[in-house]
Amino acid sequence: MRRQFLLLIAGWLVLAAVQSAQGGARGTAAIGDVVKDLAAKDVVGATFSLTQVGRDKLIVFAFLGVDCPLAKLYSPRLVELAGKYKSRGVVFIAVDSNRQDSMTEIIAFARRHEITFQILKDLRQTIADRLGATRTPQIVVLDRQHRIRYRGRIDDQFGFVPTNRRASYHKPNPERNDLQCAIDELLAGKPVSVTETESAGCLIGRDREPAAHPLVTYAKDVAPILDKHCVACHRPQQIGPFALTSYDEVAGWADMIAEVTQLNRMPPWHADPKFGSFRNDARLSGEEKHVLAEWAAAGAPQGDPKGLPEPSNFADEWMIPDPDEIIYMSREPFNVPATGIVPYQVFVVAPGWKEDRWISAVEPRPGNRSVVHHILVFALPAGANTFDPLRADESYFAGYVPGMKPEQLSPGFAHPFPAGSKLLFNIHYTPNGSPQQDRSYLGVKFADPRSVAREVTVSCAFNKTFQIPPGAFNQEVRSRYVFQRDSLLLSMIPHMHLRGKDFCYEATYPDGHREMLLSVPHYDFGWQTTYRLREPKIMPRGTVINCVAHYDNSEANLNNPDPKAMVAWGEQTFDEMMTGFFEITPAAEGLVHRTRWWTPLVSQFSAEALAAIILTTVNLVLIGGIVLAAMRSRRPSRSQRASIPTSTVSELPNVVS
Repeated sequence: MRRQFLLLIAGWLVLAAVQSAQGGARGTAAIGDVVKDLAAKDVVGATFSLTQVGRDKLIVFAFLGVDCPLAKLYSPRLVELAGKYKSRGVVFIAVDSNRQDSMTEIIAFARRHEITFQILKDLRQTIADRLGATRTPQIVVLDRQHRIRYRGRIDDQFGFVPTNRRASYHKPNPERNDLQCAIDELLAGKPVSVTETESAGCLIGRDREPAAHPLVTYAKDVAPILDKHCVACHRPQQIGPFALTSYDEVAGWADMIAEVTQLNRMPPWHADPKFGSFRNDARLSGEEKHVLAEWAAAGAPQGDPKGLPEPSNFADEWMIPDPDEIIYMSREPFNVPATGIVPYQVFVVAPGWKEDRWISAVEPRPGNRSVVHHILVFALPAGANTFDPLRADESYFAGYVPGMKPEQLSPGFAHPFPAGSKLLFNIHYTPNGSPQQDRSYLGVKFADPRSVAREVTVSCAFNKTFQIPPGAFNQEVRSRYVFQRDSLLLSMIPHMHLRGKDFCYEATYPDGHREMLLSVPHYDFGWQTTYRLREPKIMPRGTVINCVAHYDNSEANLNNPDPKAMVAWGEQTFDEMMTGFFEITPAAEGLVHRTRWWTPLVSQFSAEALAAIILTTVNLVLIGGIVLAAMRSRRPSRSQRASIPTSTVSELPNVVS
């Protein structure tokens, strides 16, 4: 009861924090209001005012933040639009209202994204309040009479799913260019057809007076939570878009932190808590979310810096013991564009190991953490250059996902790697608004073959034969895996692409008992999570793992590359996959033979289907045998052929003219 009460209070506090962050701006700056003169200094110290612009031009105010991912993605688009409309009397002005963004950072941001129009530093959010801006990136357009005619997003390519605010979407291309439409309509003397849209970016970091006697402070309460759950990614040179390692860095993000944690958008974790217990569970507790919400609502008080806890010692180098060998994805770096959707990139490399190897630890590492979202590495047999789902059993080798810590196997445990095998790097890149390069790699730690007592393998339940019809909203696809020996289940890794909707693993034990091992009700392609069981789970011989996935190929799926396509299995993100990986080891000590390649294929069929296939095969063999015997019985023997008169040859029709 107390937990539920705290959660209710936390939700109310977040609402209050967001309303406070917005400062009631939407109520005081309505569409159609005339904006009187605004004054501010730009990043080089020059003074700006509306009177300098004059009343013969349209003015586009673009609110940006140096660390907001969407602001980075949209900056090149704003630069393009500013150049397009400059000769038509449209002036673009960037505004940075974030308390946490310094002049030096703003200048570097402008240089990196080649922003040539004026950038204002909005101290204490005066301009944001006057124009009703609450997020970055957000646009406010003034007509020639300085009336607010449009406020909102640049276009609809990026955003959050209306029915599930924790899930983001990224369309291949925008379907509506809201800012461009508003400018064109105003230039044509027409009213703006859509005057206000919702912006999906980061809340502006506002200056607020902290509570005089706060119950929670950064030093005492907030820093320990962030250090435990967030700093592994949100620190310099890591995947997090901004650092959360000091009060000055964190205070400006207080309202945004409260929002994303209440929505369970952050930290990323997608497993249904009703099933399974996982040692890498990233969720915040209700009390922790309550603390973050209360701190934001109180104005982000710092507290006594002497009360700060000792920060965790995160490894900037290898998280596994120093590797015995480092293998790069390619000889040359891959060029990542500034914007757009980058299909999965595949790199195949031969490590050149002429003997079987046993591996106790492996750690994939991004060469450029700002654009590498995740890495999947597969082991390929000698001679192969592509991933073959018919040999998907034991092919998964390693993975990198932001925040996922690689682990060294316990003594006596090791992964096998046959001589001559290759490594396939499957890398998902996310552009960050400026051109980048990446050359990712991995490190491996070998185990002494004499010390290996248990072989750890990665098997899978997969399905390659499915088809998802155009427009299908909830297409179900199933796969099965049958355990051939008593095994211990260690972890599970569901894998689909952009149309993936949900995924679950269910075990059916030999005695008929069924157990849901993992349920991911809202699958997110952006987070390829390994779900590590808190304790290994016994899978007796004959246990069947049934994986069930659903796909949304309709227009309602805002991530859908093409709702009109018939979708089948394929390696690229515009194709689909249905693979339920899982890590296992024998329940008893000793090395094991690998599951034959046909085992996962056969395991996809039910007992009734297998019986029908076997019966049909037997019938075809019997029928074939009868036909062959009949043909042989009608064929003359050698003695019969010898007794045939030679004159019969001349009786054949003469076909030569």
